[in-house]
Amino acid sequence: MSAAVIVFPGSNCDRDCKVAVERSTGEPVSMVWHAETELPQGLDLIVIPGGFSYGDYLRCGAMAAQSPVMQAVKKAADDGVAVVGICNGFQILCEAGMLPGALLRNKGLKYVCKPIALTVANGQTRFTAGYQGQREVTMTQGNGDGNFFADAETLARIEGEGQVVFRYVDNPNGSVNDIAGIQNARGNILGMMPHPDRAFEAELGSADGATLFQSIYAAA
Repeated sequence: MSAAVIVFPGSNCDRDCKVAVERSTGEPVSMVWHAETELPQGLDLIVIPGGFSYGDYLRCGAMAAQSPVMQAVKKAADDGVAVVGICNGFQILCEAGMLPGALLRNKGLKYVCKPIALTVANGQTRFTAGYQGQREVTMTQGNGDGNFFADAETLARIEGEGQVVFRYVDNPNGSVNDIAGIQNARGNILGMMPHPDRAFEAELGSADGATLFQSIYAAA
């Protein structure tokens, strides 16, 4: 089993993600700089971490989505490799056209940083199968632009096709339909605003994030 974390200028959760995946799965994780045009061979998981890539200039994730490494990430995803974008990583996936919708400024116009309760909206994905019917999980939120939006047609499609993976119990940012995380139609790309990388050990307040990473490896 093998995983890689993509590192952009301004990423600040890349090492968190590396440690979270390694401790959750017991497998090594490599770090890949944004300027690379190739990824390590044999990857089972690619993580696009949180942070403020390129200082959030233009729009959150807009510049990172054009980085050289993203072509390799898209190819790997096309080949079926699991891709998880967390917080800024979710924004990057949307900007890159790998997931539908967009992340807007929080409804309250404030940065939200706190533990957050989520419902598992679809427990049959490769990302959530390990929760085994667990309906509510706890992770940590940390964003100012986490308000998920999609037009009516797109929203109807992702709802109808089971692409909503997580919802907020108490919506902190105005996301439409309380959406906290979605997957692509194929089911191998996940974008989520809450941080599983900050919830992988009980000492952090929750170990529910570890289950997500373990689920991905179990499905590989």
